[in-house]
Amino acid sequence: MFPPYATKTGGWGLIAGNGRFPFLVLEAARNQGIEMAVIALREEASPELESIATRLHWVSLGELTRALDLMHREGVTRAVMAGQVKHTKIFSSIRPDWKLAKLIFSLPRKNTDSLIGAVARVLEDEGIQLVDSTLFLKPLLPDPGVLTRRAPDSRESADIAYGREIARHVAGLDLGQTVVISDRACVAVEAMEGTDETIERAARLAAGKPLVVVKVAKPRQDMRFDVPVVGLRTVEIMTRSRATALAIEAGRTLLFDRQRLIEAADQAGIAIEAFASDVQAGVPSVRPDDSSGAKSG
Repeated sequence: MFPPYATKTGGWGLIAGNGRFPFLVLEAARNQGIEMAVIALREEASPELESIATRLHWVSLGELTRALDLMHREGVTRAVMAGQVKHTKIFSSIRPDWKLAKLIFSLPRKNTDSLIGAVARVLEDEGIQLVDSTLFLKPLLPDPGVLTRRAPDSRESADIAYGREIARHVAGLDLGQTVVISDRACVAVEAMEGTDETIERAARLAAGKPLVVVKVAKPRQDMRFDVPVVGLRTVEIMTRSRATALAIEAGRTLLFDRQRLIEAADQAGIAIEAFASDVQAGVPSVRPDDSSGAKSG
C-alpha cells in the first residue's frame, strides 16, 4: 500500500522542460513507487516523454490556466519542475493567456527568476506545492572534493579562486552563473546563452589560451526551478575549447551522466573540483515520503 500521494491516480506532477532532467526525475520517482502526471512544455520537452510517461499532457509556454486545470484534474498536490526553458524563449516566444499576462504585468522585475517564482506562488495559491527539483536526484549532487583523477594544478587553482569571486558577484546580480577565466582574467561571463555557449565564446576570445570554467549557484538559488547543471556535452565543449579545469558548487550542482562525464573528463585530462558552498539554498527541500503538506518558505 502506497501513501495517497504516491498512487497512480494523483499526488505528484512533473512540469517538463528540455533535456534529460525530466527523464531522470521520472525514473527516480518511479523507483520509489511514485508515478507522476507530466505537464510537458510543447516548445521545450522531448516527444520521447510520451513513451515513458503513463499520464502526459502537452501545454504551450503561455498556457498557465490550462496547466493548472490539468494538474487539478490529475489530483496533483506536489509538483517538480525539471528541464531547462531557454531564457530567450520565455521573453520572445511566449504567448501568455490572461492569467499569465496579468502575472507578467505585475512583476517588478522582468527576468526569468521573477517570472517562474511568481508562477510558483500561483501554484501554491492553487494548492500545488512546488518542491526542490533535485528531491529525487540527490546522488547527482556531488560532495566537496576533486571528482576526477587529476586535481587542478597551481595555475588552475588560482584561476578557480579568482573565478569564484567573480562568479559570486555576477550570480548575485541575477545575470549568469558561469564565468570562464584565463590567467586570472575574466574572458567570458554567462548571460542568457547558457554555460556551453559561454565556453565556446570564451574559446574564440582566448585564441588558444587554456581556460578554466567556474560555475556557482546564486546566493539565494531557488532549487525548485533553477538548478545549476553540468552534462557530458559541457565536458565535450571544454575539450574542444582548451578548457582544462571545471569548478562547481558542491551540493547545489547536478551532474548528469555523472560516471560518463567524469570518465570523459579523465580521458581529456580535465580536472573537475566541487567546492564547498558558503551560502544556503533559497528553498528547503521536502522528502518524497513527507506527507505533512507543509509549504516551502
